[in-house]
Amino acid sequence: MFGPRTVKKSVLQRLMSLNWVIIGVVVLLAATGTAMLYSVAGGEIDPWASRHAIRFGFALVVMLVIAVTDIRYWMALAYPAWILGLGLLLLVEVFGAVGMGGQRWLDVGFMRIQPSELMKIAVIMALARFYHARSYRQGRRLSALLMPLAMIIIPAMLVIKQPDLGTGLTIIAGGAAIMFLAGIPAWIFISVAVASVPSAFAVWPFLNTYQQNRVLTFFNPEADPLGAGYQITQSKIALGSGGMTGKGFLEGTQSHLNFLPEMKTDFIFTVLVEEFGLIGAVTVLLLYGTVLMYGLLIGIACRNQFGRLMASGLAMSLFFYVLINVGMVMGLMPVVGVPLPLISYGGSAMLTWAIAYGLILSVATHRHVTLAPKGSGLA
Repeated sequence: MFGPRTVKKSVLQRLMSLNWVIIGVVVLLAATGTAMLYSVAGGEIDPWASRHAIRFGFALVVMLVIAVTDIRYWMALAYPAWILGLGLLLLVEVFGAVGMGGQRWLDVGFMRIQPSELMKIAVIMALARFYHARSYRQGRRLSALLMPLAMIIIPAMLVIKQPDLGTGLTIIAGGAAIMFLAGIPAWIFISVAVASVPSAFAVWPFLNTYQQNRVLTFFNPEADPLGAGYQITQSKIALGSGGMTGKGFLEGTQSHLNFLPEMKTDFIFTVLVEEFGLIGAVTVLLLYGTVLMYGLLIGIACRNQFGRLMASGLAMSLFFYVLINVGMVMGLMPVVGVPLPLISYGGSAMLTWAIAYGLILSVATHRHVTLAPKGSGLA
């Protein structure tokens, strides 16, 4: 199927060729999340830590299966994945389950999935496929901007409408990173950034009240310390009280006395810093940095454009998520509801990042494969 020069390896050989150091880092991040969820529950394995660990066990299997699967299959599935993700987002509009102030989930009986999380991966795959089929000069033409912009804006607007501003912005950021890496001129991004300032004022009346409050709170959290500014105020108190080494595991007062809201999801990094201090925070950020640099280096080393853009784009998406979450809990960015990858509680986010890491590992395994610029990618 892959041509006469393709050397087929057994599944065991493919597994052995994977970068198990990076897999170990991923496991360590998930284990950190399990420990933090155990702490948030007051030293109880249920209800969050046990589910988190079980979900990661399943997600780890998914990641390994994706990692040993030939990259040409993933290129062939790039456009179908985007179409499927868009279809799921449209289903959310009609049949979506409501929770946490938004209509974001699809209830499939045995579980609830959040299509917006999976759409992050689909957009990056589709854009990587789009630019793989075009030369560097073709990709830089203004006429070639319409399709990539549609691939980004359509799903992002559907996600923002749910409303889920944080995930919508990360979809846009991930897509923009792919376009930049593909060679789109920098002046276009500068122009969009400049134009976004007056656009923000035009969009302001259409934001929900709670979204407006989050932006206003970002500029002045002390204006309403018991209302809109409560989350950030308590988060800063917890971060500052952690000091250099923290208060110790299970000893965080802000979390265990329930001063800190959304501890198991958006603000779990705050719990970690309160209990393990600056040393714990830096350690976790170094673990993320290791995965980030690995994805970027694999992208640089990959011989085909699809794998190069996909690995680099997924690594940049991880960077945006960590940057937004950490900046959010520190009060450096508005609270937009972005979870910390593999550490925050959430099944859809866990599966999404397992898929992302699996795809990066797949690119690493097949970085020397030459892909046809057009067609299904299986020829």
